[in-house]
Amino acid sequence: MSHARVARLVTPVSDRDHSIGPSDAPVTLVEYGDFECPYCGRAFPIVEELRRRMGDQLRFVYRNFPLTQVHPHAEHAAEAAEAAAAQGRFWEMHHWLFRHQFSLEDEALLDGAEEIGVDVNRVRSELADGTWTKRVRDDFSDGIRSGVNGTPTFYINGVRHNGDYALATLAAVIRAAQTVGA
Repeated sequence: MSHARVARLVTPVSDRDHSIGPSDAPVTLVEYGDFECPYCGRAFPIVEELRRRMGDQLRFVYRNFPLTQVHPHAEHAAEAAEAAAAQGRFWEMHHWLFRHQFSLEDEALLDGAEEIGVDVNRVRSELADGTWTKRVRDDFSDGIRSGVNGTPTFYINGVRHNGDYALATLAAVIRAAQTVGA
């Protein structure tokens, strides 16, 4: 049975989001991801290559969607990324987490914080206090309301991409969105 309903982002991209690329880019790619998810790990270099190829034509937004039932370190990894964001280093931590996704215990997260140059004691304290738990769970809830049921889930200009996330596939869909938006 097919469903004609197209899944769309419920919460529009805003200043609250972690975004890289111009806000007026013709295409906005939103990823709901989990730093411990191997599929998200495989998507990471693909997104990086899309960003490299498209330059100012693409804005990339990352939202947290930790699958805590299968990835026990995913929520703290997302909280560590938020803690780094509070110190102006979200993207550095995002990259570090994906490069080290098979070692995301709390001590490793603190090593990552040190490596990217943020205040490790502040990150340690914020993880212990759950400072960023609500932020991460808000992203997760927004994802559920937008139709996310696994990671990675991509939205292109607000519409969920239901195909695979191979470079050629995503590039073609993004090119099509670019011409629609022009």
